[in-house]
Amino acid sequence: MIQTVTVGLGDRAYEVRIGTGLLAQAGQHIRPLLKRGRTAIISDETVWRLHGAALTGALSAEGISATPVLVPAGEGSKSFDMLARVSDDLLALELDRGDLIVAFGGGVVGDLAGFAAAIYKRGIDFVQIPTTLLAQVDSSVGGKTAIDTSRGKNLIGAFHQPRLVLADLDVLSTLPAREIRAGYAEIIKYGLLGDLDFFAWLEAHGGQVTALAPDDLALAVRRSVEMKAEIVAQDEREAGRRALLNLGHTFGHALEAECGYGEDLLHGEAVAIGMAQAFRFSASQGLCAGQDAVRAEAAIAAVGLPVRMDALPGHPFDSEKLLAHMGQDKKAEGGRLTFILNRALGEAFVARDVDPESVLQFLIAEGARSTGATA
Repeated sequence: MIQTVTVGLGDRAYEVRIGTGLLAQAGQHIRPLLKRGRTAIISDETVWRLHGAALTGALSAEGISATPVLVPAGEGSKSFDMLARVSDDLLALELDRGDLIVAFGGGVVGDLAGFAAAIYKRGIDFVQIPTTLLAQVDSSVGGKTAIDTSRGKNLIGAFHQPRLVLADLDVLSTLPAREIRAGYAEIIKYGLLGDLDFFAWLEAHGGQVTALAPDDLALAVRRSVEMKAEIVAQDEREAGRRALLNLGHTFGHALEAECGYGEDLLHGEAVAIGMAQAFRFSASQGLCAGQDAVRAEAAIAAVGLPVRMDALPGHPFDSEKLLAHMGQDKKAEGGRLTFILNRALGEAFVARDVDPESVLQFLIAEGARSTGATA
């Protein structure tokens, strides 16, 4: 069964279709969006090896000519160099604005392909076919596209909404367990930031979701997409409520930067630690009850996600360096730090102009607690 969630953006509204067998039906879903039967598929080498033939076969069955543009797997492909190479490949194909691009992969491919689509001939349509759990519940929905720079993650990009998102739950079966857990971090985020009932359901069913139990997985993906779609429709460009979706990201992005954006720390793992830190920091500032922080941390850890920095290679980290990375975060304004903090489970809020010294002392205490030293 296919479930549909609409992202309500007026004449730019689009559907997120969630279900099984969608990859085999991709041509039927994409053909109505094409003026001509041409498309370019931006994918990574790993996804293409596993699923490329299935996608091209589905498109060909509907008379769609598809040319793959492949990039290496991994965060390193979200770069200026790779954006230039992909853009040149698209130009060589002589795509015009009546054609479209298919982003076929995880969050890295979705971000890179979406940004390439946003700037190619001042904007070309694109479709997201996310192949990781994290991308299906988060990065494929909402139109945020970007590349990384040496100064931070996702600092160069554009808002460019897809025309359609096809989330085929079947493709998740080829993911490593670690990638599934990383995606689950973004699912539990929705409960922690705004839906206590969903969070409580995940406390009971998180193991089934990460085991890809069909009914539990479908419910978790649908509810996550519903929440994101609702927030995006209200605040497309992150002027207000959409910032709540960054729960855990300010702490997490700083750790990603220190770990070099590599395999030592996946994005979802960074978000998991970041959310636990956001709750602990909130509790340390008297903003939420300590038992809420304990419960949030326990629910994240229950599926095998990290919740403390000592779980990471490279620990202990320099607290001042972590704070400096936070100053480069795109939510920072005029040198002021912005965090998503919590008043309670399911009740997140945007905290602007957070005192850097309080964050520094918290990070020092976190590092000392992890090493067993006395803060």
